[in-house]
Amino acid sequence: MMDFENFGTSTAVGTPLSQVEKAAAVLLAMGKGVAGKLLKYFTQSELQQIIAAAQNLRAIPPHELIDLVNEFEDLFTEGAGLMDNAKMMEGILEEGLTPDEVDGLLGRRAAFQAYENTIWDRLQDADPVFVAGFLLNEHPQTIAYILSMMPSSFGAKVLLEIPEANRPDIINRTVNLKDASPKATAIVEARVIEMINALDAERNSIGTNKVADLMNELDKSQVDEMLASLETVSTESVKKVRPKIFLFEDVLLMPQRSRVSLFNDVAGDIITAALRGASMELREAVLSAIGARQRRMIESDLAAGDQGVNPREVAIARRSITQEAIRLAAAGQIQLKETAGEQQAA
Repeated sequence: MMDFENFGTSTAVGTPLSQVEKAAAVLLAMGKGVAGKLLKYFTQSELQQIIAAAQNLRAIPPHELIDLVNEFEDLFTEGAGLMDNAKMMEGILEEGLTPDEVDGLLGRRAAFQAYENTIWDRLQDADPVFVAGFLLNEHPQTIAYILSMMPSSFGAKVLLEIPEANRPDIINRTVNLKDASPKATAIVEARVIEMINALDAERNSIGTNKVADLMNELDKSQVDEMLASLETVSTESVKKVRPKIFLFEDVLLMPQRSRVSLFNDVAGDIITAALRGASMELREAVLSAIGARQRRMIESDLAAGDQGVNPREVAIARRSITQEAIRLAAAGQIQLKETAGEQQAA
């Protein structure tokens, strides 16, 4: 550890230098070669203090430098080039430390990571379908770069939403991706910011969400009627609302794994009530997602017929299931719709 207190006293003209400022002045005067070799004798905390001092160091006349360190008299009396202190200190650091260590000391890594968090990590909360749709308007090379910057788990979900015909080219470009120029990177990141803004606007669409919430409380026939009426006024509004609606009949669109997760904790009597009057296709989709014993019991109850069944009870049972599906989907535990890749595989 270097002892700042052991630096000699100064006969400085102007504001007296602190001990840390004296250390910074000496290192700056030494130049890269010599100063870089001395860095290992400082602690991390001391180096950070020296960097901060160097960046705000006042102009130091030659005679003041002589007073600080007589053994470097010749160098100091020539002025030692203290005009660009911050840049010179960075050069000295690079001489004696690794790039990662330099970034850490200068605070660049923290700033860069904070920037990455605001750009790339924010995408993790987005709908992969939305992101994939946005990316399809971009050049394949741009898509490859954006995918490479995304968190891997989210990037994989987005890739599955890209049409299969486009995937090989995008994957190949990602594999062979080279460092992008700063100008190209800035352009791409500007597009990502546009995408994030579009996502935020979509999430903050209170009217659309409210209408969808209302329709999720209705039966399919009622929803179909309302959407048909809305379409006569605005097709665009229907396009915004429809993806946010999830009805009991939409269970057919779910991946099998998500259906299993959904019905795993739903009581048998609720499933039975919900399946009253349902199509055979919908019944099979639900029954295939539950255990064999529970399935036999429900099939036995359904075989008795629907006479005397209260339609309101059926509606309530279906609504409780759809609300649970929406809750699980919002928590990222299930998918309400198969991805493009899953549909093609099927």
